[in-house]
Amino acid sequence: MVGEGSPDLTGIKGDGVRNVVESAYLAYASCSVCPRNCGVNRLEGEMGTCRTGVFPVLSAHNVHFGEEPPLVGTRGSGTVFFAACNLSCDFCQNFPISQMDYGKPVTPEKLAEIYLDLEKRGAHNINLVTPSHIVPPVLHSLVLARQWGLKVPVVYNSNGYDSIPMLRLLEGWVDIYLPDMKYSDDLWARRISKADSYVAANRAAVKEMFRQVGRLVLDGEGIARKGLMIRHLIMPNGLGGWDETAKFIAREVGTEATVSLMAQYFPTNRSMRKPLLARRITEEEYDQALEILFQENLMEGYVQEFDSEWRDPSASEPAEIPETESGRKIA
Repeated sequence: MVGEGSPDLTGIKGDGVRNVVESAYLAYASCSVCPRNCGVNRLEGEMGTCRTGVFPVLSAHNVHFGEEPPLVGTRGSGTVFFAACNLSCDFCQNFPISQMDYGKPVTPEKLAEIYLDLEKRGAHNINLVTPSHIVPPVLHSLVLARQWGLKVPVVYNSNGYDSIPMLRLLEGWVDIYLPDMKYSDDLWARRISKADSYVAANRAAVKEMFRQVGRLVLDGEGIARKGLMIRHLIMPNGLGGWDETAKFIAREVGTEATVSLMAQYFPTNRSMRKPLLARRITEEEYDQALEILFQENLMEGYVQEFDSEWRDPSASEPAEIPETESGRKIA
């Protein structure tokens, strides 16, 4: 590989593994790392929609208790927040990170050290938040971390706009997939998140994730060890199309799929200026979403309690599911 800032692969043990990581980076040469297929040469400093070069931009990392119960357990999830994104959602609760790119570039070697430190601090897992646009260095960092002794599960926590070839390169390195299924209509995906062909790409990605890791598996303490958990954020005015997404999950993934149905939507960033997005969901919309969940027999998973008073806990820190609402188990 050539170009300023090219990654150093000499620290990877084994020619076969090194070749896999190199093949991932080669997708940067005419970028096809996500479904946007921007075609820019990131190895030579060009940038596409995600505004990210060769290395990730790291915004924050910490042991964190705002995720679903099987991820946080008693000791928390080792979350690693990456800046920028391959989507541009009008309602993004983390927009200072995802759209203003708050953070600093970091090498795969440094990331691997961070994972090991989070494990040492007791985290049940390493939770990679928004990795879809930086799969090559993420894979590189996971290879190094495993070779350096990382034992806890790795969570790939994505917006669901993922590339199948990139996901296949991650097989065996990711234990838990945690994708969003945001939309069932490309019209709204394009208008709200600026994403073309989101629905087909998202559904193909979820099926590939399920092929790799199967249904969610918990250990004796109720901590996730492996598998798929699908998130859906209930949106006002039915813009997310939860009914069609639920049908897809039930038919194509199975009714034993673990679903996290989230009620934390609130208007922020550009959504505050758009009438269809500029309000919280109503209790009626929440109840309708639950009814769909039950109709499709998607009884494995978690739902947030409805709270019309809840607001973004911080405009400058990564938004999270409040600890008191991180999801109750579906009966």
